[in-house]
Amino acid sequence: QVQLVESGGGLVQPGGSLRLSCAASGFTFSAYAVSWYRRAPGKERELVASISSTGGSINYADSIKGRFTISRDNAKNTVYLQMNSLTPEDTAVYYCYVNGKDYWGQGTQVTVSS
Repeated sequence: QVQLVESGGGLVQPGGSLRLSCAASGFTFSAYAVSWYRRAPGKERELVASISSTGGSINYADSIKGRFTISRDNAKNTVYLQMNSLTPEDTAVYYCYVNGKDYWGQGTQVTVSS
């Protein structure tokens, strides 16, 4: 069956870094674009970054541009989100999403706090 398993979240101090991973199984991962979304407490879900099936096309939200990097390894069926220079405003549950299939992961909590 289809699985998307996020990992890498946690508690980090402002200015710190985290790398999120989303491991996929049960479908042809390399055929689909993948996105990272986040939902902060009391806010609407926000699209953070997207990467095409081959990795050749990438888009970022203005709020994280220059700080976050999305990448993928199709040999490992995994997409990553490297997050640097984190601020408390980045605190949220982060989800990976497979475009065109409407598959969601379970989410991983990122908390930025001193």
